Amino acid sequence: MPFRQKFTARMTVFLMAAGLVAPLAAQQGSWEELNGKVISLYRQGKYAEALSFAQEALRVAEASFGPEHPNVARSLNNLAGLYGAQGKYTEAEPLYKRCLTIVEKALGPDHPNVATSLNNLAELYRAEGKYAEAEPLDKRSLAIREKALGPDHPDVAGSLNNLAGLYKAQGKYAEAEPLYKRALTIWEKDLGPDHPDVAGNLNNLAELYSAQGKYAEAEPLHKRSLAIVEKALGPDHPNVATSLNNLAELYRAQGKYPEAEPLYMRSLAIREKALGPDHPNVATSLNSLAELYKAQGKYAEAEPLYKRSLAIREKALGPDHPDVATSLNDLAELYRAQGKYPEAEPLYKRSLTIVEKALGPDHPNVATSLNNLAGLYNSQGRYAEADPLYKRSLAIREKALGPDDPAVARSLENYGTLLRETNRVAEAEKLEGRARAIRAKQTPKNTAE
Repeated sequence: MPFRQKFTARMTVFLMAAGLVAPLAAQQGSWEELNGKVISLYRQGKYAEALSFAQEALRVAEASFGPEHPNVARSLNNLAGLYGAQGKYTEAEPLYKRCLTIVEKALGPDHPNVATSLNNLAELYRAEGKYAEAEPLDKRSLAIREKALGPDHPDVAGSLNNLAGLYKAQGKYAEAEPLYKRALTIWEKDLGPDHPDVAGNLNNLAELYSAQGKYAEAEPLHKRSLAIVEKALGPDHPNVATSLNNLAELYRAQGKYPEAEPLYMRSLAIREKALGPDHPNVATSLNSLAELYKAQGKYAEAEPLYKRSLAIREKALGPDHPDVATSLNDLAELYRAQGKYPEAEPLYKRSLTIVEKALGPDHPNVATSLNNLAGLYNSQGRYAEADPLYKRSLAIREKALGPDDPAVARSLENYGTLLRETNRVAEAEKLEGRARAIRAKQTPKNTAE
């Protein structure tokens, strides 16, 4: 089963608070110039190059303005965002925390910039699967913005959207839907029905429906999102590529491969032209197109795309990034589908090592990696090696996602298959019964593992 880790660090620019002493013009100019380079390189996906400028911007800010100045907070936030984009969450966390401390002290605990800082730290925790730590931060961010800006402000919609995304990541679809819908209502009213932020929210709501197998509800939202960004930003904008990719994913999930392929290919072409051939988003498009070919059994077409995607990610993000783990996992899945077990095993193992190190031993992506390696062993009759991996995968999913999540049902079914193959039928039936009960609570959907 492929897994996706989609963490997008937000390079938020903090506004200067009224009443603060303005820095000297020369100092401000040098610092702003460094920040400009950081943001430019970030947008190009050149995270390693941006890092040195971000570190220098922080040094200049601290030396020029003092350690507790809002400009230092901005530099801390941007440096943390770069670390997050590279999957270096351990390095990012203390920077976001220090940033939060500075803005709370400088601007007060109820300032909108505090809400932004809380949101960024929450997004980091969500990427790490630390949902319990993320939720109170997202809720506090929402409360601050509602009080300071009013219940119908676009920034309130942003907080609603982020909290909804946190619930979606945990499979709490019923809690997520009304938040997405309220955010959509705010953005449509304040920004107009054809604003790119409306398109982003439509996409998120569509993804929520897709996760539940509600493809009929998802498709018109994806199409409207695509129409908005094409009109607002032009047909060759990277956001158009994202909308095309997501609509293609919807079609792939339904087995509508002829509809999906031209969308994937157009998305890839836009990203290569707009961002360059070595941008991480190009790797995402390559991986998606490879997944389509694999689903159709076109293994020869899929393999070079997976390999190019892996090479881009290793170069752009570093060898230990969670997105590299995704590429390794997906290439391993391709080899397993062809019975190339010796080629698949080291890729699965390296993928597992990366996600355990980057995300911690109890992250849902670790469960997916364990499950896939167990499936490889099970395919070869190596039941003694598969058994503990299936058990650990199941335990992680139950703890992280709750006992009624569809991913838990998949783990129960997979482990049940092993139990049947090793003549432990009574144990298998117990797990299969639990899986059926979970499925009965869910809307029927594509549950291919």
